Amino acid sequence: MGVCLVDFLVFGVHLLSWIPLIGLAVFIWHYTRTNTHYGSAVNEAKHISENSTNSDITQHGAPGRFFTIQPAHMDPTKMGVGKAIAVLTSGRDAQGMNAAVRAVGYQGLVDGGDHICPATWESVSMMLQLGGTVIGSARCQDFRTKEGRTRAACNLVKLGITNLCVIGGDGSLTGADQFRSEWSELLQVLLKAGKITGEEAKRSSHLNIVGMVGSIDNDFCGTDMTIGTDSALHRIMEVVDAIATTAQSHQRAFILEVMGWHCGYLAIITVARSGADWVFIPEMPPEEGWEDHLCRRLANQRSLGYRLNIIILAEGATDRCGKPITCDMVKNLVTKELGFDTRTTILGHVQRGGTPSAFDRILGSRMGVEAVMALLEATPDTPACVVSLSGNQAIRLPLMECVQVTKDVTKAMAEGRFEEAVKLRGMSFENNWNTYKLLAHVNPGEVKSNINIGLMNTGAPCAGMNAAVRSAVRTGILQGHQMLAVHDGFEGLAYGNIEPITWSTVGDWTGQGGSNLGTKRTLPASLMEEISLNITKFNIHALIIIGGFEGFVGGLEIVIGRERYEELCIPILIIPATVSNNVPGSEFSIGADTALNTITATCDRIKESSAGTKRRVFIIETMGGYCGYLATMAGLAAGADAAYIYEEPFRIRDLKEGQGVFDCRKNVLGHMQQGGTPTPFDRCFGTKMGAKAVLWVTDKLKECYRHGRIFANAPDSVCVLV
Repeated sequence: MGVCLVDFLVFGVHLLSWIPLIGLAVFIWHYTRTNTHYGSAVNEAKHISENSTNSDITQHGAPGRFFTIQPAHMDPTKMGVGKAIAVLTSGRDAQGMNAAVRAVGYQGLVDGGDHICPATWESVSMMLQLGGTVIGSARCQDFRTKEGRTRAACNLVKLGITNLCVIGGDGSLTGADQFRSEWSELLQVLLKAGKITGEEAKRSSHLNIVGMVGSIDNDFCGTDMTIGTDSALHRIMEVVDAIATTAQSHQRAFILEVMGWHCGYLAIITVARSGADWVFIPEMPPEEGWEDHLCRRLANQRSLGYRLNIIILAEGATDRCGKPITCDMVKNLVTKELGFDTRTTILGHVQRGGTPSAFDRILGSRMGVEAVMALLEATPDTPACVVSLSGNQAIRLPLMECVQVTKDVTKAMAEGRFEEAVKLRGMSFENNWNTYKLLAHVNPGEVKSNINIGLMNTGAPCAGMNAAVRSAVRTGILQGHQMLAVHDGFEGLAYGNIEPITWSTVGDWTGQGGSNLGTKRTLPASLMEEISLNITKFNIHALIIIGGFEGFVGGLEIVIGRERYEELCIPILIIPATVSNNVPGSEFSIGADTALNTITATCDRIKESSAGTKRRVFIIETMGGYCGYLATMAGLAAGADAAYIYEEPFRIRDLKEGQGVFDCRKNVLGHMQQGGTPTPFDRCFGTKMGAKAVLWVTDKLKECYRHGRIFANAPDSVCVLV
């Protein structure tokens, strides 16, 4: 989707004075036994409630597929009075579950007693950075029986619990819905057996259930991401990056098996973001004769000078006949046919462990808040729902509709309807699969379009820029275009620092941080004449600018410069890439996730110092370019007590509350936020944005071709890709 830059002209002019460029955004925390967060929690709940509609259900996604359950308007300060909410984690654990528990297995539900205990504000402190689930998880066989569910119902009734928040996979959520549907029947059984009184049965006559999907496999339909998936991708990419160095040293081929439980999401993201040579996934088995095709591709890669080959195998992968494909099978094939030194690595449960990523902490926290709101707003007529992620919004979907679609995927794969299985996985899965197929070529076509597209970075460097450049270069070459690398931003464009960039040049750029093209903050206003001359000299027909707010302002200045220089009338697209995430019109910028993880990891270390020192407050200064995104999100991910941002003015009185009680230390994180290896999210986002940018430019060039030349002066010929 492109957003016309001219639509933001007035906004952009007002923002021109903001360009220098490291805004002050700080957040603070301390460790005391007080409820200083309560006001913030109430305000957040109030904000969610006040922005809700009174309608019950609205259609979401494909027609007839999912419907969003909308909350009713209620007073958030009174809605929870007298209500008890139980939260449990069930099935396989996933990183980020603790964030969901903090914001809001079945075995404890069945056993009762000490396995069900009150949760307080203090009991969920210092748990955001912990992997797994601190309240434990299990696959409960007892709950599968009517007797076990009856005991669980008795335990809830005795404690006055009528609201249940379940964090788990599709099996756990299916069990929760069955438990809810049987609730009245279970109460009658308990009443007849004399285990509960009539008053208790009346008080607990209805059970409300809300689910949150916690699974590293991302195999639940209806949500773009499940809690734990991003952290699992962090573990996988760390291993792939480490293996690449030893594989290059010895010219080896490596076969990596990743988890997924009959879902290929982890494998697709890994292969597309690591530059691996081949992937096997359950949803789309390879065509017949894949053995010969695989060997040709690996041999071709070696002939081009690559010293390593990596093959990604998803758990549960099969061929078209349903025969399992294993690591040893592929290893024997490569060794026998090509003679390559081949190794296998099964990552296993390392993918479930470790510290949750910033994304999973925020996702779990947001879903936890939404789940509690859903329970407090529920009525006896409200269907059981699951909190899902759609784009950047937490939404509520009917639980069993999502479970049914998830089962439909398995059925489609079993019946050989693989294209349908990919579509049923959802738009995010399908887009990632299509991006992989687009960039999986070894020998790009020779068709030439006589189109030259310039690629440049501008503004401050950030992780993920190189992934976007790689994707754009390879997509452009596949479209038949010649891609030109513009070094050092607008200065390089003005001084002619331009050269062709090839398929092999960008081969291993995805995992590299910073900007390999070079970048500067210089704006084009004072260089318009030189820029227009070089656009003519190098015959540049379109320009893709990968950068932050400077790229946005530079695009505006080029629009203004078109009145004097006709050479500037070419399609121009800005890809937001900045740690500050402050490009108008966009929700996400390349690089922001990596910076956020850097800040979060630093804060985890500082928290250990703070927790071990009596009455100490730490103030952390983040970057932001007068945008509070990093400070706000890092405060949420790290469990800060407050976030002070440019958008919400604060006074010194806000900081003086603890004067004389605490001592204070500060930490300015600085430019470390711009460096580091890109996170899986930024690699994925950069890859998709680069490919979409070239496809948009290609379509726009066709629109603007008139009388043998390119002339683009319409408002929508300069856009921001969002």
